[in-house]
Amino acid sequence: MTPSKYENDELIFLSEDSHSNKPDITGVWNVLVVDDDEEIHSVTRLALSDLVVNDKTLHFIHAYSGTEALKIIEEMGSSIAIILLDVVMEADDAGLTVAKIMREEMKIMEPRIILRTGQPGYAPEEQVIKDYDINDYKTKTELTRSKLVTTIIASLRSYQQILSINQSRLGLQKIIASAANLMEEHSVKSFCEGVVTQISSLIGLEAGGVVCAKAGSVLDVDDDGVYVLGAAGEFAPYINEKLENVHNARIVKFVGCCLQLKEHVFEKEFTVLYLNSSGYEAAVYLQIGKEISTIDQQLLEVFLSSISIGYENVNLFHQLRTAAFKDWLTKLPNRSEFINMLDDCCTPKNRGQNSVVALIDINHFADINDGLGQDAGNSTLLAVTKRLEENFLDKVKMGRIGSDVFGLIGEEFFVNPQTLNEIFVTPFKAGEHTLPLSASFGFYRLDGKSQSGINILKHSNIALNKAKKNLNTNFEYYAPEMEEETTWRLEMIRQLAMDFEAKKLQLWYQPQVDLVTEKIVGMEALLRWPTSDGGFVSPVVFVPLAEYSGLIIDIGIWVLEESCRKLSALSEQGHKGLRMAVNISMPQFRDPSFIDTVKNIIIKYGVEPDRIELEITESVVMDEPQIVIEALQELKLFGVKVAIDDFGTGFSSMSYLQQLPLDRLKVDRSFVNEIKPGQAAFIAETIVTLGNKLGLSTIAEGVEKREQASYMLKLGCDEAQGYLFAKPMPYEQLLEFLAAQDT
Repeated sequence: MTPSKYENDELIFLSEDSHSNKPDITGVWNVLVVDDDEEIHSVTRLALSDLVVNDKTLHFIHAYSGTEALKIIEEMGSSIAIILLDVVMEADDAGLTVAKIMREEMKIMEPRIILRTGQPGYAPEEQVIKDYDINDYKTKTELTRSKLVTTIIASLRSYQQILSINQSRLGLQKIIASAANLMEEHSVKSFCEGVVTQISSLIGLEAGGVVCAKAGSVLDVDDDGVYVLGAAGEFAPYINEKLENVHNARIVKFVGCCLQLKEHVFEKEFTVLYLNSSGYEAAVYLQIGKEISTIDQQLLEVFLSSISIGYENVNLFHQLRTAAFKDWLTKLPNRSEFINMLDDCCTPKNRGQNSVVALIDINHFADINDGLGQDAGNSTLLAVTKRLEENFLDKVKMGRIGSDVFGLIGEEFFVNPQTLNEIFVTPFKAGEHTLPLSASFGFYRLDGKSQSGINILKHSNIALNKAKKNLNTNFEYYAPEMEEETTWRLEMIRQLAMDFEAKKLQLWYQPQVDLVTEKIVGMEALLRWPTSDGGFVSPVVFVPLAEYSGLIIDIGIWVLEESCRKLSALSEQGHKGLRMAVNISMPQFRDPSFIDTVKNIIIKYGVEPDRIELEITESVVMDEPQIVIEALQELKLFGVKVAIDDFGTGFSSMSYLQQLPLDRLKVDRSFVNEIKPGQAAFIAETIVTLGNKLGLSTIAEGVEKREQASYMLKLGCDEAQGYLFAKPMPYEQLLEFLAAQDT
C-alpha cells in the first residue's frame, strides 16, 4: 500500500542552498504529513486544502515512514511549520523516535509536532506529553476536520512565535558579535568601514555604502563640511572626500537630509541610517536594492543603539590620538609621532632608502614671543610650517619637535643646507608683522642600519647643538666623534658632581703683591679638581662644565664660604689686612639668592666686607649686563670690592664699564707676556692708563720675569701676581709662605 518515495504532486524540491535552517518566506506554511497509511494523507489534504492562516495557505509534504520523515526534516529544517506525525509505522514507536532524533540530535526546535495514533495503547498520552516536545497528541478518530483545523491554527501560532523569538535571538547574537568587532576598532576610518560591513552582514547583503559626518567633530579639517569617513564596495574610492565630491546625487541629497532631519531614511532601493551619541553624528548610506523588512528595521534600530557609544568612543580615541601624536598648533606630527616615523624609516622595507633627517631650530625665537607676544610667535610658527609644506609638498615628511624646532625626513636632494637656507631668505608674514628669520640645522644621514627612532633623533640633536655653537656656518652633519664628545662631557659632569659631593675639590691660593714693596696684599682663591692619578683637571675644562650643568652655583657657594673661613683663620693667626679674590660666573648672578648668600657668608665668618673681592670677566658683564650691574651695585654698598678679570680680552663697552662699581682692573697675562726688552707693550700700557684715569687700581696677572714686573711698575701698575712671586698653593703651604715672608 505504500506509494513511491515523496509521492506528492504538489511537492517542490528545494535546492541544496535552500535546505538550511533559514525559515521559508515564500508565502505558504509547510506541513509535513508522516503516516504509513495513504488514506490518512488524502483525508488530511482534503480536510485542510482550503485553510488560510495569516494570508498563507498550507503546503503539504508527505512521508510514509519515520526514516523518510527524518530525511525530509534534515533537508528542510525549521522551514517546516507543522509535522502531523503517526506514532506506529515501521516500528511501534517510529513516530516517537522521529520526534526524539529531531529535537535531541538534529537540534531542530521550531517545527510544531502533532502526534496521531490509531493505537493509543502503544504510547500513553500523559507520558508522551511529559517526555517529548510536542503540541498535541490525538487519536486519529478524535481528529474531526473542526478539531484538526483548530489544532493546526494553534500550532501555527506557536510556530510563528517561536520563529520570531529565534530570529530575534539570532539577530541579537549578530548584533553583539558585530558590535564587539567594531569596538575593537580604534581609527575612525576602520570603524566606519566596519559599520557598513556589519550592517550589510546583519541584513544579509553584500557590503556596499558610505558613512559620512561633519568634519568638525572627527577630522582635522578647519571647515565644517560633510566628509566620507568610511566606505565599502563600489564606494571605497570616496574615503576622506567631501560629500559634495561624491559622484552620486542620491547619496549627496539623502545623506544631507538625514543629517539635517536627524532621522533614518528608508526607501526601496537604499536606506540612510542616522547615528548619534553625545553630539557625534554620522549618516550611514546603504545601497540595498530592496525594501528592508520590519524585523530587519527593528534589528538595525537595536544595532545602531549598540554602536552609537562605539562611534562616540572611537571619535574620543581619535581625539586622544591626535592630542598624543599631533602638534596642536601646526597640525604636524609631534615629537612622539616623528620618532615613530623615524622608526618606520629603519624597518627592513625602508632601510635601503638614502634619506636624511634634519632638525631646524629658529634662531632667537624667544625674542619674538617676549617682544611681540605669544600670538605673534604662534603666527610665526604657522608661517614657517606653511612655507615648509609649500616647498616640499609631499616629497618630505615633517613634524614639530619642540617649541621652535621642526624635523624633516627626506632624500638628500631635498633635505640639505642649501635648500633649507633658501627657505629662510625671504621674510615671513606673521599676522601684522613681517619678520626676517634665520635658523640652525642639524643633519643626520640614515646609513641603512637598524636603529631606533629615538637614537636617530638624538644624533640629529647633537648635530643641531653643534651647529648652534658654530660661528662659521649654521649647520652641521652628525659625526660619531660629536657623540663621543657629548658622552665625555656628560661623564665629566657626573664625576664632578660626585667628587664635589665627596668633598674632593680643593681650594688653592695664589698670593698677590704690591709691586713697590713686593709685600703680600692678598690672595686669589683658585679651584682645583684632583684626579685619581695625582694630577688635576684644568679649570679651563671643568669650569664651563660646571656652568653648563648648574653645579657652579653650589660650588661657588662652597668656594666663597671656604675663602671666608680661611681668611678669618689667617686673621686669627696674625695675618691681618689681607684680601681674598673670588671668581664669580654668570649662573651665580642669575641665582635669585646670590646677593643674600654673599652677605650671609661674609657675616657668618666675621670677615670685613672690603676684604672680599669678587672677580668677574668682561664676557659675564656683556652676557646680561643689567643683572650683573644691579647685583654688584648692591654688594658694593655692603662693602665688597669688585674687579674685572682678564681685562682687554673681551668686547668691552665703555658705557657698561662706567656703570660697574669697580675697584680694580686685572691686566690679562697675554698682555703681560708681550713685555720684552726694548719693546713697548701698548695694550698693557693702555689698560693701566685707563685704570688710572678711572681712579681704579690695576693688577698684572701672569708675571713670571723680573723685567715684566719692572715694566709694569714703570707704567704705574699697582699690584701683580704670578710665578715670579708665588705659585698657587694649598692652605697649609700658604701659611708657611706667609710665615717666611714675615721673618
